Amino acid sequence: MIVKGLKDGNNHTNHLTIEPFNRITIQFMAKLWDKGNNENTDTTQLIEQFTVGRDRELDVWLAPYDVMGSVAHIRMLESIQLLEKAELIQLVEALKGIYQDAQQGNFVIEEGIEDVHSQVEMMLTQQLGEVGKKIHSGRSRNDQVLLDLKLYLRQEIKEVVQLTKALFDRLIALSKQHQDALIPGYTHLQVAMPSSFGLWFGAYAESLTDDLLLLQAAYRIANQNPLGSAAGYGSSFPLNRQMTTDLLGFERLNYNVVYAQMGRGKVEKTVAFALGSIGGTLAKMAMDVCLYMNQNFGFLTFPDHLTTGSSIMPHKKNPDVFELIRAKGNKLQALANEIVMITANLPSGYHRDLQLIKENFLPAFADLKASLQIAEFMLQHVQIKPDILKDEKYRYLFSVEAVNQQVLEGIPFREAYKNIGQAIEQGNFNPDREVQHTHVGSVGNPGHELIQQKMEGVLQSFDFERVEQALQALWQI
Repeated sequence: MIVKGLKDGNNHTNHLTIEPFNRITIQFMAKLWDKGNNENTDTTQLIEQFTVGRDRELDVWLAPYDVMGSVAHIRMLESIQLLEKAELIQLVEALKGIYQDAQQGNFVIEEGIEDVHSQVEMMLTQQLGEVGKKIHSGRSRNDQVLLDLKLYLRQEIKEVVQLTKALFDRLIALSKQHQDALIPGYTHLQVAMPSSFGLWFGAYAESLTDDLLLLQAAYRIANQNPLGSAAGYGSSFPLNRQMTTDLLGFERLNYNVVYAQMGRGKVEKTVAFALGSIGGTLAKMAMDVCLYMNQNFGFLTFPDHLTTGSSIMPHKKNPDVFELIRAKGNKLQALANEIVMITANLPSGYHRDLQLIKENFLPAFADLKASLQIAEFMLQHVQIKPDILKDEKYRYLFSVEAVNQQVLEGIPFREAYKNIGQAIEQGNFNPDREVQHTHVGSVGNPGHELIQQKMEGVLQSFDFERVEQALQALWQI
């Protein structure tokens, strides 16, 4: 059998299929740690099946990044005379082919091969002979997988940022469009004070700015080069770690080799907290939408073709899309805790426990990106109900406005509060339903431009363009 990746619309592998393996079977010994003992017992196969787990499936996603890391590493090896120039040229040309296969979804990890690192090295060895065996000098699978993860994270974070910005822009546009459309605000799920769709949409827009601020911190933690830490204790080779840092566009090194390996688990946990923050914003917004679509609220709706019905109740318009966004957002918030529990009592150094983190961590990006995309799409078609506050049940919504009006007329606040309270109890409260809010961030002044400036400041703190330039130059030898 082979594991084959399928490409999504952004040319990234998100799905996996199992297909019949019809190539020459590779011997069971194809492992980077193999010492030449070819014994292939049932017990050995049982141990391999348990310890390899889902690596062959999930490592397909890391294949392009493993190749990029190998290119940087061998360029560095050539610079310290551990490779000849001619060997470097051969290896880079072969790695280009593997990279293109990975980008096109044609990279496979064959039966009997443990992981992406083993597969790449085996392909090079099959193609180039002894030269292919030289790429592992000065590396361990420990720093390889951590490097792959960090390169993968940088790209996935970039795509999350782009999709978050698209949703932000949609929310800001809706906030401006419906700035004057009033809705009730709630505390304790009780009618409280006047709000507006302008405030509601704008609130989630600004929430995304803080989510990206947290993601930017996680990005900077991920954007540090672990290569050269090997198994966590460095190498006796005179490795030029700054060279690979520059070639791969990292912001800086993980300097201490022990700490570099301690980053395994820590970097995933940090990124997971940031993904969970975006997930939390999406889940809360989705919950609001589900409430606001409810007939007892009736604040907004969507066209019939964007909702679902009931098999027995013909009147139903169910917000299934937002219910799933809510569930996926909550699932994302749970991810960091799962990683915490896997890593909580691990000492320094590498442990196989860390392998399990990939199983839910790598697919989390697909869930988040899908949720961001569908949320932005749905909001393109949102339908806002006008004149919501004309309903008599929102009469007391303006009590604070009435209190404040008396204060502005010279009555002490506590006296004004009692006056309006008594009028409500006696049934004599007939408020002026005008909202006079002028301060920044209020109904009358939502602060759109300031929120947009806040977002632009966060976006500028990412260094995507510099990284892209470095990776484009990586192949030039």
